[in-house]
Amino acid sequence: MNIPEKLRNLPTNEYYMTPEGYVVFTEVYLLKRGYCCKNSCRHCPYGFNKRTGNFDLKK
Repeated sequence: MNIPEKLRNLPTNEYYMTPEGYVVFTEVYLLKRGYCCKNSCRHCPYGFNKRTGNFDLKK
């Protein structure tokens, strides 16, 4: 799979590529970035719920 140029310097524990070729950022990367983008990321550590527009606290 061809890795996009922008990702080549990221550690491999910060993202992965799906079989369809999508880039998925891990919780490690999202915490390192330091804020929620409110796009309902698959591994969002901030608990944003796009349906309600609120942050759901993780238990």
